[in-house]
Amino acid sequence: MNENFDLQNYLTEGVERVVTEAVKAMLKDPRESAFMLRFAAASRSASKKRRLAEDRGEHIPPFLIASITSQCNLHCAGCYSRCNNATTDSEPVKQLTGEEWLRIFDEADELGISFILLAGGEPMLRRDIIEAAGKKKNILFPIFTNGTYMNERYFDLFDRCRNLLPVMSIEGNKEITDARRGEGIYDKLIANMNEFRNRGLIFGVSVTVTKENYREVTSHGFLDELSARGCKAVIFVEYVPVKDKSSGLAPSDAEREYLMREIHNLREERPEMVYISFPGDEKSSGGCVAAGRGFFHINSHGGAEPCPFSPFSDVNVRSTSLREAMRSPLFTALRSNDILLEDHSGGCVLYEKRELVASLINNAQHQK
Repeated sequence: MNENFDLQNYLTEGVERVVTEAVKAMLKDPRESAFMLRFAAASRSASKKRRLAEDRGEHIPPFLIASITSQCNLHCAGCYSRCNNATTDSEPVKQLTGEEWLRIFDEADELGISFILLAGGEPMLRRDIIEAAGKKKNILFPIFTNGTYMNERYFDLFDRCRNLLPVMSIEGNKEITDARRGEGIYDKLIANMNEFRNRGLIFGVSVTVTKENYREVTSHGFLDELSARGCKAVIFVEYVPVKDKSSGLAPSDAEREYLMREIHNLREERPEMVYISFPGDEKSSGGCVAAGRGFFHINSHGGAEPCPFSPFSDVNVRSTSLREAMRSPLFTALRSNDILLEDHSGGCVLYEKRELVASLINNAQHQK
């Protein structure tokens, strides 16, 4: 297995593959081809901005994760966001407005951030923010959705704004998906995929990998069906427990090794789709890429966090810029002390070292 995997290069090459396919299909859908070509040019421009910043001693990550709402209509077993109380059933209070998120998107564009992953809660509950994202054509917005709010209006929006990339959550086959997400969810997802394929729209899927489904979601049967329905990206998110009572769902080290071997083989043998593993790709990408090394997370209330699985924050983007947030005492300490590069037994170094992360926050607060 390749121990020098470059995640950013792989994603760039993956986009280029999609562009090549789009060019071949130009007579069928010239809008998709035109968008992908424009985005490829914008991505190269953004990479140049980041390189110039690096030359000045400033590191700009290519990715940002934005949790745009704390609301969700589902109660998936072991949901990290509900375990962290980042997603609740109560009415959201003091969440970032659509205007505030648009300012963040504008700043990200200026800095050279190419990908902003929209998450939640259920992000499609915030149509205003998704519409604002659709106007930022230089940025690709994967939208991590449970798929239950997909309707005609959203299909039309995705048709108009090709920089919005739906990434629907699925757990494997119908039995496994419905067991974790609720009865009828699998059929809804398949219906959505069929509609995307019929409209010639690109989409991806996100899979939460647990002890119960790690073989199913890397099987040829499962992936053959996704490919046949037009899926272009599969994002494997290893289950990271944020409470001890849910730790039984987390894959063991041996199961994680199996997953990474299979993903390596898929990248070699089945290049028609892009395969990403989180946080599994970190070891071959030179350590954890959170806290601004490769990305950071903004929660629905504006807190800048190292990662969705590490909900600690010492700065809020309501009162500071993205550039300043990336220089926060917490992020700086995590990067400068090589904490993100340390060996660890589990899938997530920040989860394993959560007490240390909490102590860094306390120290920063006492120094204020």
